[in-house]
Amino acid sequence: MNKVRTRAYSVLLLVAIALIGMVLLVVRFVIFGAQWATTQERFNETVFRNGRFIAVGSITDRNGVILADAEGGRRTFAESAEVRRSTLHAVGDLHHNIGTGALSVFASEMTSYNLITGSFGITGTGRNLELTIDSRLNSTALRALDGRRGVVMVSNYKTGEILCMVSSPTFDPINPPANPGDEEGVFVNRAIQSAYTPGSTFKLVTAAAAIDTINGIYDREFECTGELVTSRGTVTCPRVHGRLGIVRGMQVSCNIVFGELALELGADIMAEYAKNFSLSERISVSGIQTAKGNFDKADHDSADLAWSGVGQYTNTVCPASMLRFVGAIANEGVAAELYFVQRSRVLSALPPRSERIMNRAAASRLGDMIEVENRQNFPNLEIHAKSGTAQVGGGNDPHAWYAGYITNENYPLAFVVIVENGGGGTAIAAPIANRVLQEAIG
Repeated sequence: MNKVRTRAYSVLLLVAIALIGMVLLVVRFVIFGAQWATTQERFNETVFRNGRFIAVGSITDRNGVILADAEGGRRTFAESAEVRRSTLHAVGDLHHNIGTGALSVFASEMTSYNLITGSFGITGTGRNLELTIDSRLNSTALRALDGRRGVVMVSNYKTGEILCMVSSPTFDPINPPANPGDEEGVFVNRAIQSAYTPGSTFKLVTAAAAIDTINGIYDREFECTGELVTSRGTVTCPRVHGRLGIVRGMQVSCNIVFGELALELGADIMAEYAKNFSLSERISVSGIQTAKGNFDKADHDSADLAWSGVGQYTNTVCPASMLRFVGAIANEGVAAELYFVQRSRVLSALPPRSERIMNRAAASRLGDMIEVENRQNFPNLEIHAKSGTAQVGGGNDPHAWYAGYITNENYPLAFVVIVENGGGGTAIAAPIANRVLQEAIG
């Protein structure tokens, strides 16, 4: 009897171990199945060729231009070398060195992977991806950058669709760099993976905080003598502007006005607004987490605090976050969630995801402050924009920024242009913005 009982317990133990093992396998399959199918060659030779993952679906731009395809077991890219180079960081490369590219991020979707049918759908074919990117605008932006390092982004501020996303330097995916290292930063999508000193574009944040919290802000006057002396350091302004208010201060980008406002607002309020606008946080772009911005709370009554209100000190902002912010100003204070891969048919029938980050009145006031009155350099554009000349130290030239939006009928477009170590934002970045926007409305 004891032997029977012992054998029964042994059998039950073996069954329990087998069941536990099967449960663990199923759990791991559910969690890691897509990864095994699309990133591990040894598990799925049907979607790999010579160590390279070949997602069977194709990628097109918003107009149907093929940006990547799979033919005969090999990955192909757009016919035009300029299109290949300008869309590289949105599409991705053969070796998945560009982690934000669609070929990497959406690999499982392109093979139509699911738990039931495996790597391919019922039809045996993969899913095609349509990007919101317009390859024509990307090509124009890359030409306008003219080999300089930087970023050009354009989005529809009502829907969040990214129409242009160019990061430079770049390369041709059919002729990748021989050196697998990334000393030049060519594998980095600067549009969403980098954060830059924002310079005077950050004065929009300081102005927004002042509009909300300082009574009679439009009646206030400031005195710009070219210097703002604090108990701990001095803030300088490139010009002596004399007496002026916040509106004129924004128009001439006076450091003294916004330095004084930052001192009055205090570090806590400044940090709160930077966070509320997601400029010091990460945001999601088609499910990809962007680089985190930064806003450090400087000491009270210090030059550092004043400089932070001007967009200097240790401030940094991701280009995508700035694009979302200026888009919200254009969109009556509502920030649309950015994306560069078209949503599914089900999701596209729903309103775009968005959140209100400022009230309508504040957004309208900010928009009025940055309306470009002299439009001879922006023909046919109803443009609102703020330039930035962001000092980066180390003996390097400043980064050139130009960020804003246009209100042309049928073209609700926000934009950000950054040229690394380019110099003045108005002189260097603004012409690039104009060139891309002219192409967009043409």
